[in-house]
Amino acid sequence: MNSDDVVLRRADRADALGAADVWLRSFAAALPWVRRAHDDDEVRAWFSHVVVPRHETWVAVVDSGVVGVLVLEAGELEQLYLDPSWRGRGLGDRFMTLAKQRRPDGLALWTFQVNEPARRFYERHGFLAVEHTDGSGNEEREPDVRYVWRPRKTG
Repeated sequence: MNSDDVVLRRADRADALGAADVWLRSFAAALPWVRRAHDDDEVRAWFSHVVVPRHETWVAVVDSGVVGVLVLEAGELEQLYLDPSWRGRGLGDRFMTLAKQRRPDGLALWTFQVNEPARRFYERHGFLAVEHTDGSGNEEREPDVRYVWRPRKTG
């Protein structure tokens, strides 16, 4: 199965726990050395009561359930997580295309400095690093980097 077999759609309340579980699996696989600020139950409650009902949340769905999640808030790409088994199959590219279509004036995001695969992914999609921090401003206390994407002007 490849990313063409996956449906991207707006999340509803029934998707919240599946989206949270994708976040948990992805974070554990990609960042096992980064301290999580919240336990599994808190993450699931946050997706159920905050993320899905209050933010523009998209999910990638296959027969087995949610395999990816994208969260947009104003001009921010707040969350982009894929089930580890779906990395490298084009699903992240599909989510990025969707995010840029939904925010054609530009996007910004934060990622941890140690997350080299994410940094390469965002840079490949035209994001530029504009700020590096020592992590004192995030809950994990992990140094992070701010990325910004602006569409190219035509004409």
